[in-house]
Amino acid sequence: MPPVSPETATPAAAPRAGALNRTEARARAARHRRLRVYAARALLLVLVLGAWELLARRKVIDPFNFSMPSKIWDQIVQWTAHGTAQGSLGEQIWYTLSEALIGWCIGVAGGVVLGIVLGRIRFLADVLGPYIKVLNALPRIVLAPVFLIWFGLGPASKVASAVVLVFFPVFFNAFQGAREVDRNLVANARVLGASHRQVTLQVVVPAATSWIFTSLHVSFGFALIGAIVGEYIGATKGIGLLVSTSQATFNSAGVYAAMVILAVVALLAEGLLTFAERRLFRWKADRPDGHG
Repeated sequence: MPPVSPETATPAAAPRAGALNRTEARARAARHRRLRVYAARALLLVLVLGAWELLARRKVIDPFNFSMPSKIWDQIVQWTAHGTAQGSLGEQIWYTLSEALIGWCIGVAGGVVLGIVLGRIRFLADVLGPYIKVLNALPRIVLAPVFLIWFGLGPASKVASAVVLVFFPVFFNAFQGAREVDRNLVANARVLGASHRQVTLQVVVPAATSWIFTSLHVSFGFALIGAIVGEYIGATKGIGLLVSTSQATFNSAGVYAAMVILAVVALLAEGLLTFAERRLFRWKADRPDGHG
């Protein structure tokens, strides 16, 4: 067979080269878009903080009530360098974070298990559905004082507050995910001889995972809220206690500083969840806008 000349090979290679160029162009466009988004976010933050600082210094807004970014930063630096009245800043962060994490794990586990079970067993869903709806309608934040009476000032009352806030969004997403499973997949598994347990574990649970992950992003913020509210009402340590102490001493910079610390913790947790979700669902094709 005679060797293929470059002239002969060029027409066959041209479509592949064109496809590669289009892929590289889309990747560059996605990177440029991400850079523009990050730049716009940074600019917006600088403008908001700059306007806040300027308005407070010129007394357009009351600096006693609203504080200013420079004083908030000074408060964070002071807590970091010299600690708080309850101990080091790292200890307060870890105390709140551990309560939120424990409550989040318990709430997620309970919500996923009960959601999948009720999503698969219609009789149980019909029996328990009204009670779950009633409990979901209750303002769960007001349960924090009740938990404080039951469990005392220790971490148990804060964990309980986090659990009740996390459970319901996870439960409803898991329940809906179990109900939305493609019936053809379930029927095919049945035809192949899968038992009810195998269908649940090998078909329903994987199919509902994307629904469950959607609720995880929101639910960790709820877990932090539950821990903070519990600490605010009564605690010996934690970020919520810092907020309560700062408010009691009219230290508005301390209140805002604690809020900033909580926001950073929540953003880091959100980043970890997003990373885990992308690793778990990396088989999914990237969307055209580059968000993947």
